[in-house]
Amino acid sequence: MVSGANNFKTILAVDDSAIVQQSIKRSLENAYRVLVTSNAVDALSLIYHEPISAVLLDVTMPGVDGLELCRTVRSLPQFQHLPIIMLTARDSAFDKVQGRLAGATEYLTKPFEAATLQEVLERLIDKKPSSSAS
Repeated sequence: MVSGANNFKTILAVDDSAIVQQSIKRSLENAYRVLVTSNAVDALSLIYHEPISAVLLDVTMPGVDGLELCRTVRSLPQFQHLPIIMLTARDSAFDKVQGRLAGATEYLTKPFEAATLQEVLERLIDKKPSSSAS
């Protein structure tokens, strides 16, 4: 029985690459509960039904891309302060500006360093007042 597992904050990783999903899970599994999905529809469902503390979001995905998903999440009042970290291979200055304009809290590029990702998550989640009282 893992008693501390239920106390882990939940991170949602949205990326259409199974390899990236596994890399994120491995990087964060000791400190967070990590949920993964490959599309915007499933991501929105999870955001509504799970206590998500932060979202990691790829830009380039089939169907609704990460920028549009970010704008959609930001348009919902209850998620306006949810940390959204763009985690993408698109690394030009223009891409970064687009990410910020869409509402991203942070913009990291792939390949990512696990330590950097953990540091950003800790900073963003710890900065946020905790709303979960069990």
